[in-house]
This record gives sequence, C-alpha cells and structure tokens, in this order.
Amino acid sequence: MGGLLLIELKSVENIEKVHHKIVLTYLKLAEIKLGLLINFSVNLIKDGIYRKINGDLT
Repeated sequence: MGGLLLIELKSVENIEKVHHKIVLTYLKLAEIKLGLLINFSVNLIKDGIYRKINGDLT
C-alpha cells in the first residue's frame, strides 16, 4: 500500500513504551510503512509528535 499514513492520537501525561509498540503493531497489521504518534497533552505540540516506521521507507 503506497501513500498511506497511520495517525494515532493520544492525550496522556506521558507516552509510554507500550504506546509506541501499539502503533508499530497497527502498522504491521495494516501493512502501512509510516505512522505518527501524536500526544496533545504537552506544552509544545512538536514535543508530542513521534514518527514510527515499519521496515524501510523504500
């Protein structure tokens, strides 16, 4: 599947390891290469954005 992006939205005090693992699992199951984990419970939104990659982006 090309050109798809998975976005997981959260509003939690701290992003835990399990949140990252959940996004990677969603990416693998959906066969999507790129995802974003976004936490809205931060002062600066750029501090709450995490890019996740399933395999290589080739």
